[in-house]
Amino acid sequence: MTTNDPGHLPGPITDRPRPRRIALVDVARGVALVAMFIYHFAWDLSFFRLITTDIVAHQGWKWFAHGIAGSFLALVGVSLVLASRDGLDRAGFLSRLAFVAGGAALVTAGTYAFMPDAYVFFGILHHIAVASVLALPFLALPLLAVAGAAITAFALPALLRHPLLDSDLLLWLGLSDRPINSGDFVPLCPWFGCVLAGVVLARLVLARGGEARLAAVPTEAPPARLLGWMGRHSLPIYLIHQPVFIGLLSAVVWLFPAAVQPRPAAFDPQVRPFIAACVQSCTANGQDRDLCQDACDCTVDGLKRDRLWSQALGGQMSTAERNRVAEIARVCLRGE
Repeated sequence: MTTNDPGHLPGPITDRPRPRRIALVDVARGVALVAMFIYHFAWDLSFFRLITTDIVAHQGWKWFAHGIAGSFLALVGVSLVLASRDGLDRAGFLSRLAFVAGGAALVTAGTYAFMPDAYVFFGILHHIAVASVLALPFLALPLLAVAGAAITAFALPALLRHPLLDSDLLLWLGLSDRPINSGDFVPLCPWFGCVLAGVVLARLVLARGGEARLAAVPTEAPPARLLGWMGRHSLPIYLIHQPVFIGLLSAVVWLFPAAVQPRPAAFDPQVRPFIAACVQSCTANGQDRDLCQDACDCTVDGLKRDRLWSQALGGQMSTAERNRVAEIARVCLRGE
């Protein structure tokens, strides 16, 4: 096919050579990697208590992480469209799929060894592997159908909840009310919507003859060349960077133990189950999950500030203390 033919849908999976890469897409993936480095390094600093900011609970850092994940997944959709514009290379697709799935398995094994109570069972790599297969039919469906499916994926967690979906085997769908304790959780819904949004964007660009314009964007400057190289090798870089960060920070903690700060709430073994139960109770009353998470984090801070934390954990409180706890929770839920 030619990219100037908007009515020609992507061809079938074949064994033909891959189309020429568009350097700008690799650069964009490299930028997303740099953003991911920043977030993960901050997360590691918080985990090792080398900073006082609780990265896991901080709203700004949460949105930063969401933006990074959304960028990677949208680029998955874009890359699938670009790779299939002359028919998808079967061998190349299956090879990359196996590579990504293998990387996901390594992440699960590594995080289970490092933090078994919060290991990654369906993170960004797991999602990319599954989404790469699920997105294939959408490469040829009408654009309106793809856009509708993307909107459905975004909306489904708010529309569909059922106790049957609380099964361990179905948590990856993202349709459960159960609190999830994982170092990286990127469920199918709503995040598959980002992949489909990337499919829509890339198909619109190609249908309007945009491939030549994308290929003509200058990417020869040294920073762009470095980012492009990173984008072309994103998976091994992804797998390597966290062990490097963790090794370096472990050495810092060992050499400078005085630098360690008080434990952030999100990593406190007493706080985590309290917040999980709090969020579950809050969402059971029909409240938004993100609102409940913020309110429960706020409640923990309030209990510790008013020196009620130990009493709340032990369940031994006077009537006045119970009233104060209830007031803290109400204020936090209202966002005051």
